Amino acid sequence: MKFVPDAVSRMTAGQMLSVQKHSPTILLGVGVVSMVGSTILACRATLKMEEVLSEIEGEKHQQQRVKKLVDEGEAPEGTTYSDEEAKQDQTVIKIRGIAKVVKLYAPAVILGGIGVVCLTKSHKILSDRNTALTAAYVALDGAFRAYRDRVVDRYGEETDRDLRYDYEEVDVIDEETGKVAPMLQAAPGEPSGYARWFDGDSSECWTAPPFENHNWVFLRNNQNWANDILRSRGHIFLNEVYKMLGLSHTSAGAVVGWVYDRNNEHGDNYIDFGVFDHDSSPLYSNGRDGAILLDFNVDGVIYDLIDERNARNTAR
Repeated sequence: MKFVPDAVSRMTAGQMLSVQKHSPTILLGVGVVSMVGSTILACRATLKMEEVLSEIEGEKHQQQRVKKLVDEGEAPEGTTYSDEEAKQDQTVIKIRGIAKVVKLYAPAVILGGIGVVCLTKSHKILSDRNTALTAAYVALDGAFRAYRDRVVDRYGEETDRDLRYDYEEVDVIDEETGKVAPMLQAAPGEPSGYARWFDGDSSECWTAPPFENHNWVFLRNNQNWANDILRSRGHIFLNEVYKMLGLSHTSAGAVVGWVYDRNNEHGDNYIDFGVFDHDSSPLYSNGRDGAILLDFNVDGVIYDLIDERNARNTAR
């Protein structure tokens, strides 16, 4: 027998999933509010602390006065107050005093504890998610690299480039013969992956005609510079290379890049912009008029690769 309709069940599940998705933000907000509230309560308790201490000191003074009256025989006849009883009363006064102080600061401590728990939980959830996302990226990147290797082995690098990016056919006039011949060039639009267009719109380092050939010199020099940094420092982020070329940063560029390692299992140990052949000549087909398509051969997530390299070096 079914009591809860499917629509209600799906709505409830969807709301729970939304809460779970935003739980780090919710916990962070609760943690911050709790810590602020704890500080306010602690300040209020401190203002009342003088009154509580005065009460405790008054009780101590009263106990000492009674003891003095008994010892000096000024108390009613037959009244006794031994040293042991006096010590017990002093202990009771201390315990009651501690209890008053604890009661005074208890709300602030409890609220502060809630804030610490919420902030810690929020950090743990985000750390777990980042770990899972990194693992998913590594698996996806490995599968994509293997796929590209198979395409290159079977069809060649040129076909791999044509399949990876959107290309269009354009007519080009041969300067020697004057004949018009069709040629493939990268189509306009934002490329996928870590590739970027290097042109006048994306970078202030672009050199406009009639000195457009200076762009190839600029790219080759910066590619060499980036490789020098990689070899000397041992790593470099993709955003650092973007900055050299006057390109804007990306979220992925903050975590991926290159790592130099003699036993590199994930990369090439060098940085390649994907615009020069083996003779360092420009690949003019890798772009379009007024723009050059840069295809960076990143190794992967820097932090994981550095940890793996350090672990191998430590094991030797």
